[in-house]
Amino acid sequence: MKYYFLITGILCLLYYLVLVWHSRKLRSTFAVFWLFAGGAHLIIGCAPLPAYMYTFLSAVCGTGWICLLLVEIMIFSAMFSGKERIVDCIIVLGAQVKGKKITDSLKRRLDRAALYLKKYPGTRVIVSGGQGPGEEISEADAMAAYLIRSGIDRERIIREDKSTSTIENLRYSRKYTDPEREDIGIVTNGFHMYRALMIAGQEGYRNAYKIPASSNPVFQINYLMREFFAVVHVWLKMMKK
Repeated sequence: MKYYFLITGILCLLYYLVLVWHSRKLRSTFAVFWLFAGGAHLIIGCAPLPAYMYTFLSAVCGTGWICLLLVEIMIFSAMFSGKERIVDCIIVLGAQVKGKKITDSLKRRLDRAALYLKKYPGTRVIVSGGQGPGEEISEADAMAAYLIRSGIDRERIIREDKSTSTIENLRYSRKYTDPEREDIGIVTNGFHMYRALMIAGQEGYRNAYKIPASSNPVFQINYLMREFFAVVHVWLKMMKK
């Protein structure tokens, strides 16, 4: 069991270094998780713990891996688009904007949305996202400007610029559409799609369909791990209601 913790700890730290090298940041999105996880595993692997403690930790780790696997299977099930269909409206969920600059994850969502809108000119689009820390304009404004530069008619674009979370994205976008009758396409990165559709169902979207975008392959494991905790959090909130 010592070797498990040592090897896992080293792999976590190596992945953290890859994320730092790729992003040129010590604290990019959720990356610090791998630093702390790696450090904790190495400490446990090097500590002179009694045999019964390793037996207990083996059970905890085994349970954790099973839970992780089950949740990730559900996340993966929503990552890939099925048969494409024409919808009345698509909602592009917001993501961080740096100043006025579109970040990679958001660019991928917008590129996917632009491709869909050019294919189906009768579909309108809601860009959803407010203004957060480090953002000079709202995410909705940045998204709308990007779509216009991509050749989408500004008359087709509706801006929802108050939301600060996925729940608010979908809740505040309701007033611009009829979620109980219209077919609505949800545009977000694949790793985020399962949670987005789950929340859409909670918010009364009766005919929500996935339009998944790609994500940075280097950060994919990082995103999937972060999404595991986010999905569990949503489940726990649902259980409390």
